[in-house]
Amino acid sequence: MDFELTEFQSDLAAGVRGLCEGRFALDTLRRAEGSDRVVERDGWRQLGGAGVFNLCLGEDTGGLGLGLADAALVFEELGRALVPGPLVASHLAAGLIEGADDGSVVVGLVERPNHGSGATAPRGLAIPVAPVVIEHLADLDVLLAVSDEGVTSIEPSTLDATRMARPMDPLTPLWSVSSLPAGTPVAGTDVSSRWRRDGAVLTAALQIGAAAWTTELAVEYAKQRKQFGRPIGGFQAIKHLCADMVVRTEVARAAVHAAAVTVDQPDVGDALVAAAGAKLLADEAALANGRSCIQVHGGMGFTWEVPAHLAYKRARVLATQFGTDHELAESLAESLAESLAESLVQSLAD
Repeated sequence: MDFELTEFQSDLAAGVRGLCEGRFALDTLRRAEGSDRVVERDGWRQLGGAGVFNLCLGEDTGGLGLGLADAALVFEELGRALVPGPLVASHLAAGLIEGADDGSVVVGLVERPNHGSGATAPRGLAIPVAPVVIEHLADLDVLLAVSDEGVTSIEPSTLDATRMARPMDPLTPLWSVSSLPAGTPVAGTDVSSRWRRDGAVLTAALQIGAAAWTTELAVEYAKQRKQFGRPIGGFQAIKHLCADMVVRTEVARAAVHAAAVTVDQPDVGDALVAAAGAKLLADEAALANGRSCIQVHGGMGFTWEVPAHLAYKRARVLATQFGTDHELAESLAESLAESLAESLVQSLAD
């Protein structure tokens, strides 16, 4: 397994960063804060034209024929720029939903709740059914629902949805529905399982981009801001905060790259375990770095003008997708227990 980037991969990442800087500048994105629609269609099609959504499609189906390791580099740059919209969903749906690959169709994704049957709370009280939360509903052309049974397609306009007044991220508008219709089946369980795995890796890559950006934001401010006649970056407390941000980012980045390579080369390890570990570390890095960046900025860090809060809020949203920290930690614990049990059985057999 080689973690050194090839010249092509470095150029790929640099090209996407240049695209984001030119087309998705933060000042431009912030004009849509609080709006029902934040996906700018021309920009979305430009992402499609750059190959963001068809990276992993085979060349025989019009894609670029690259691997998830290449896609992770691209999504890290998208995360660094805080590009809004259902990026991961549209990437996963390319090849399944016509128009998703070139950006002419915006595809959303939601996990269908599994409420079980006849579930009751202690003392016979009924368990309340939580509403389903859908991101970017006003921008979607197609909504896909993922479950253990497969993937179904839902027409967004048929949903009786309520706009949530104050979403966590001002660039991720949310709607709630009481339940999802059955929809039209479009793929089986093999696709839903693969999407959950690959979606976790790509979402982790978005988190890495945000973690790296907040680190750069904090370091740059620490160099410029002066107290007692010297830059605050010279004080030990600030140094430690920034150093911890760098370490968290690099550790999580290594895990994300390892997970992506493991998906591309499954013979080198367990891709599901690698994806869960990468997502867990990336979520932690993005959240902790967002908080630290705000802290480095001091009183200014809590204001709306300093963009550190946008990265932190986006990280909070992404941390709920493709596995929460509790779910991922539980999954890793179960995998470790199974591995230890197999090793014990094997040692006893020997």
